[in-house]
Amino acid sequence: MDYVIVDGQVTDRTSAKVDIEDRGYQFGDGVYEVIRVYNGKMFTGEEHLKRLEESAEKVKIKLPYSYEELKNMIDELIAKNELETGIVYMQFTRGTSPRNHVFPGNGVEPTFVAYTRKVPRPQETMEKGVHTILDEDIRWLRCDIKSLNLLGNLLSKQKAAEAGCFEAILHRGQTVTEGSHSNISIVKDGVIITHPADNYILNGITRQKVLEICVKEQIPYEERAFTIDELLSADEVFSSGTTVEVMPVIEINKKQVGEGEPGSVTRRLQNLFKAEIEEQCGRI
Repeated sequence: MDYVIVDGQVTDRTSAKVDIEDRGYQFGDGVYEVIRVYNGKMFTGEEHLKRLEESAEKVKIKLPYSYEELKNMIDELIAKNELETGIVYMQFTRGTSPRNHVFPGNGVEPTFVAYTRKVPRPQETMEKGVHTILDEDIRWLRCDIKSLNLLGNLLSKQKAAEAGCFEAILHRGQTVTEGSHSNISIVKDGVIITHPADNYILNGITRQKVLEICVKEQIPYEERAFTIDELLSADEVFSSGTTVEVMPVIEINKKQVGEGEPGSVTRRLQNLFKAEIEEQCGRI
């Protein structure tokens, strides 16, 4: 049986229902998180749940559960679904009320849903690297909020898929921001460069973990905006994200990156990131 959470209750997926006037359905008025699971354990679960709380606060949704309550519910869901390797998806909307652009009154409680899905590690693409395209970043100006409003991301991701590519690398004018569903970093002369964590990007948990690894291992890095020209002339490029981990980019707009294969800095980060996973969740 496949279990899900609806408003704090673990239930069979077939009986789970959300009202058609839920504001997430009608307005995309909500926030979400995706948490990686290895060996039945959440990886960086605390960081994801804290970011969920921050996103909710930024859009003025008051979560009805504490951090510990959320963690316990998600742990229970993982256990009941016997999930070993995969993801937990969870979202809060502002709740259900008659359609109105103004927020509903205090009597309306947020809607909370969560489910799990088996998702293997992308080992083949992490080994070989991926192809990407460039695309103009048409999203809103609060990309730091992990909101349900992902239409801009979807359009770019679809454009990449139609080009036979793994990811779209987004840019505002000449400035590279991030990917359609990942953060983007470049390597030049051994230095990792990644866009600063401002309103133009989502401060990815994997991105944060990579920078923590850089500090620990004394790998030089810079948080600064970089241009399309810098991207295309980089020695190495990689994307990072919950489901892609540290993913080498070997081609952009049919132009080879570096030597056309994953570089040494990216390889080192992959190994160090795997070690972080195994420290929290056991051998993978």
